[in-house]
Amino acid sequence: MTKEHLVNKLFEIGAVKFGEFKLKSGIMSPIYIDLRVIVSYPEILKAVGEAMWEEVKNLKFDLVCGVPYTALPIATAISLEHNIPMIMRRKEVKDYGTKKAIEGAFTVGQQVLVVEDLVTSGSSVFETIEPLEIEGLKTTDVVVMLDREQGGKKHISEKGKNLHSVITMSEMVDILKKENKINSAVAQEVKNFIQNNQV
Repeated sequence: MTKEHLVNKLFEIGAVKFGEFKLKSGIMSPIYIDLRVIVSYPEILKAVGEAMWEEVKNLKFDLVCGVPYTALPIATAISLEHNIPMIMRRKEVKDYGTKKAIEGAFTVGQQVLVVEDLVTSGSSVFETIEPLEIEGLKTTDVVVMLDREQGGKKHISEKGKNLHSVITMSEMVDILKKENKINSAVAQEVKNFIQNNQV
């Protein structure tokens, strides 16, 4: 599936919406991206996993780990398709049983590819990287479907990690404009939003 085809599919299933949306940070955004919905569309989930794989297939890593929760199905799709073992970070560590923060089989020193759906500031990526590194695992590379271009790439590289993205928000908007899914005014509004809301 080409990048253009994938962007169109994401728009069709409502994973990309335009309007007025209040973000977690409290700011209003003219675009809302919700990749959670792709779990209901196996073909699109697989295509997202493959698009992300293409960005990192030449890198060296032993394990994949999805950032909970949206990226877990994407990491699973990559793991199944390419036979790469997966581990999971618990969002809440239980105070009984093994009390593990990281689930799955791994050994100290293994290299982990961190999988996330999109990046804004990069903070959610580090919520997963930190417990992995506490367990003695190495993390160098992070792959995302979408870079919102709001500072995440800079923050991630400042901490010595590499961000690999399938597409940027500007590229996505340009594709949708070209396909007449949105008009020039909406496209410009999103680009202004990106520039004015660096984190």
